[in-house]
Amino acid sequence: MLAIVCPGQGAQKPGFLNPWRELPGAEEALAAMSAPAGIDLLRHGTESDADTIRDTAVAQPLLVAVGIIAASSLYQDQDLPAPEAFAGHSVGELTAAALGGVLSNEDAMRLVAVRSQAMAKAAAAEPTSMAAVVGGTREDVLATIERHGLHAANLNSAAQVVAAGSAEQIAALAEDGPVKARVIPLPVAGAFHTPYMAGAREELAAFAPSLSPQDPTVPLISNAGGEVISSGARYLELIVDQVASPVDWEACMAALRRRGVTAMIEVAPAGTLTGLAKRELKGIALMNLNTPDDLDAARTLVREHAGITAAPTAQEN
Repeated sequence: MLAIVCPGQGAQKPGFLNPWRELPGAEEALAAMSAPAGIDLLRHGTESDADTIRDTAVAQPLLVAVGIIAASSLYQDQDLPAPEAFAGHSVGELTAAALGGVLSNEDAMRLVAVRSQAMAKAAAAEPTSMAAVVGGTREDVLATIERHGLHAANLNSAAQVVAAGSAEQIAALAEDGPVKARVIPLPVAGAFHTPYMAGAREELAAFAPSLSPQDPTVPLISNAGGEVISSGARYLELIVDQVASPVDWEACMAALRRRGVTAMIEVAPAGTLTGLAKRELKGIALMNLNTPDDLDAARTLVREHAGITAAPTAQEN
């Protein structure tokens, strides 16, 4: 079984769109998505520096657009079997929704534009931040996060939880963290996926009725506890709640394991989710689709694993 996964904010790097712009039709597709996104995707993905693309209102549309370009290139003019699941981390769920037929590319870009701007506005209301807590026991990590008045915003794996809250609380956690755990402050200016994003959730809820979601052509694995989504309406309900609710990527991986995943391709900018899978989904084949040079190997992997439930041969990138 093949799953295609889509990374979230923080995976972007300056110039990471450059290799994809050379493909036939890529610049035209980016221009078409730039209009509903409200930003110049080509310029930001090829010329803008790290600080510029760290901005939530830039990073999120850029990630969705590049993920769409990469996955579309994988299947374009190819007689390939479809994957058997899509999943995305945080804003990557919007990429997955476009790839899975829930949203048109235009609606996905309209939604990410509203989402990113609303989240940026909510983040600017007061100084908040996030920190990764790596190691320790889950019970102690969650108890320490709660003791500092913080929220567990991302449950990324058995060994990694992301805490979010006020900048002061994050600093206190860094000084007094869980036993046998490292606290790594993240370069973000917002407590995403927590009640601090309540205003953003309200904006998304008001915008959602303008969208026309379809039922997915391939099951979507949701950040909401790994729920398998087969309804476009249900997807939209969860994606509105997601901005102010925890991202449970650990549950997504568990859902993929239960469904018998044998291979995973992460679309550009890839590496974060396959890195987590390498530790949590041992033995599956992993592929990072970062540039067009990776397309042939990714297509080979699709053919080998789509619809196959037997154990794969070792292949990890």
